[in-house]
Amino acid sequence: MVSRRSFLTSTALLSAGLLVSPSLLAYNKRYIGLQLYTVRDAMAKDPAGTLAHLAKIGYNSVEGASYTGSQKFYGMTPRAFAALLKKNGLIMPSSHYRLGEEQVSGAPVAGTMLHGWNRAVDDAAAAGVKYMVCAYLSEPERGNLDHYKYVADQLNKAGERCQKAGLQLCYHNHDFEFKAQDGQLPYDLLLASTDKKLVQMELDLYWVTKAGQDPLDLFKRHPGRFPLWHVKDMDKTPPNSFTEVGNGSIDFKKIFGHADDAGLRYFFVEQDMTPGSPFDSVTKSLAYIKKNLV
Repeated sequence: MVSRRSFLTSTALLSAGLLVSPSLLAYNKRYIGLQLYTVRDAMAKDPAGTLAHLAKIGYNSVEGASYTGSQKFYGMTPRAFAALLKKNGLIMPSSHYRLGEEQVSGAPVAGTMLHGWNRAVDDAAAAGVKYMVCAYLSEPERGNLDHYKYVADQLNKAGERCQKAGLQLCYHNHDFEFKAQDGQLPYDLLLASTDKKLVQMELDLYWVTKAGQDPLDLFKRHPGRFPLWHVKDMDKTPPNSFTEVGNGSIDFKKIFGHADDAGLRYFFVEQDMTPGSPFDSVTKSLAYIKKNLV
């Protein structure tokens, strides 16, 4: 099994939205998405078959996890991948990317915010992506608060390029952004140091909960800033690992009750590790979501 860090390292709208009627910002409950990292091994072997299988299970939206250094989507050009999605009745409104400060074998990684971002934005638009998401900061990319300010500056620059193409940049959290430094949370610094029109947030509900934070408090303090969510549940027993949605301890019904406060547009099921076939796990998560959340 490939780890998130090694996977992301190796592979590397609507800014005016807050100005329109709140009713137009409500998320479309027709779309139940899956972050493709959950089925990364299957996507690496057979992307066409995997997407067809996900559509048969009942997903109609996906989030990309593999815009690689070759600057393709799962080995395909943006338009070819968009055609494959359409063939299976799927949309991909969001896709993950890396900052690109960390090098691989002493060389920068293409298709990242710091290396080849113009091409990445153009390719995202061609593939039908609306949200480009900074997925993860490796340990060398985190550092102290001053370095997080540098990261915020890079996010603003990348977000400005996205805006020019009619796309929106977002930042996806883990739990390390909620470890205080000098009395301040890096996540709060990122929120305060980025332009909310240029940089919005994809809130990972598992990681924010594991960090001891309340998603509803974030929605209250930063309304409309969280158009994307990762819907990922937390096992009730130590070490509180990943589990199927509805099988854990996170109160998704309560959180979904504040979707409008968050500014939610799309959400994606994600389960980094599964006890058996990931397809069995995502099928269980989908059944719970359809019955209880949408």
